[in-house]
Amino acid sequence: MQEAKDDLGRSVWDQAEQHAARGDVRYVRDLGMRLADRHAAAVAQAREYEHQLAHVVRVLAVTPGRDSLVRLLELLEKGPFAAATDRFVASLLAEHHKVNDLASTVFDRGEWKRLDELRACLFHELVLRGVDVDAFPPLRYWLIVQPGYHPLAWLPGHRRDLEADADFPSRSINGAAGSGSSTVLPDKGRVDPPTPRTADRLALRDVATADVHETIVAAVEAGGWGACGAWVFMLDEPITADRVPAVLPTLPMSCVDGLGPTDRFEVAARPVDEIWHLLFTTASKGGMYSSGAHGAYGRLWAWKSMAGLSGAPAGASAEEVEHHARQSTWFHFEADADWFHNEVCSDYGIAALSPDRRRIAVLAATDTD
Repeated sequence: MQEAKDDLGRSVWDQAEQHAARGDVRYVRDLGMRLADRHAAAVAQAREYEHQLAHVVRVLAVTPGRDSLVRLLELLEKGPFAAATDRFVASLLAEHHKVNDLASTVFDRGEWKRLDELRACLFHELVLRGVDVDAFPPLRYWLIVQPGYHPLAWLPGHRRDLEADADFPSRSINGAAGSGSSTVLPDKGRVDPPTPRTADRLALRDVATADVHETIVAAVEAGGWGACGAWVFMLDEPITADRVPAVLPTLPMSCVDGLGPTDRFEVAARPVDEIWHLLFTTASKGGMYSSGAHGAYGRLWAWKSMAGLSGAPAGASAEEVEHHARQSTWFHFEADADWFHNEVCSDYGIAALSPDRRRIAVLAATDTD
């Protein structure tokens, strides 16, 4: 190139057009090459800054005390940070800071005008941890002033009984220790159908609409698991709950394809709160290659999956979803079918029988690829 001096500071548009008009397209190519190199270097530098900034945010978030909390909010207010940062930070704050400090500081909308997403997430992190929001005026006030369009505004403002004892990871500056509900089928409540089972499939059609399917798999999708499927079947006549275990492997679902009459099909009847915890763990903690949606959005997607499985009508409130869920009969199953990989804590199925005993909804999830 003729210019010995780096001239990228001048107008690239003018340079490209002028040299192209003179037929010097090699110059235009070389200009693009230099821009591409600089862009790659800038992207790499930006990623390194993001990595370092994320660590600084984590250090402040896990350091107890009002001073570190204020410094963190100052940093977050400067922004911009992705929404996922707010979800993660809210979870860390709920774990490491005093409720009184969080309520009086984070929920001061006059001081911190740009942090509504953090507040929305933190509120539900605290609710799940059993905080009595009515005992803290800023938290109680948040229920009034929270943006009604925000997806988390749909959730109950107080913890429901079925959400008690939700499980959370334990985090420090440099690491985390998992804890919580296992996806492994429990021994309690086992209702395995006797073998050999029939290999015939019921002549039923999956009636799940796209919206219902999306709702049922919400928790698994939010958790970033490997694959999932959802099906809804309307039976010709009501069945009793004790017949469901034998019916499940005969339903026309890909998650039981290849299941022979004597292959393992294990199922347990489970109370609604254990199903909620299974869905919450899936969504909030994520799979092998995902950190999950964390507590607030994990709560939302667990509720949404229960809404789809229980057959709650579209647009139902959280209270209506809970009513449908409590009236349903719930099952948890595992199978040696081709669809599942049968690795520990990586596969499960959930089935719900509706109160009228004519609708069976199924969610299957696997975290192997």
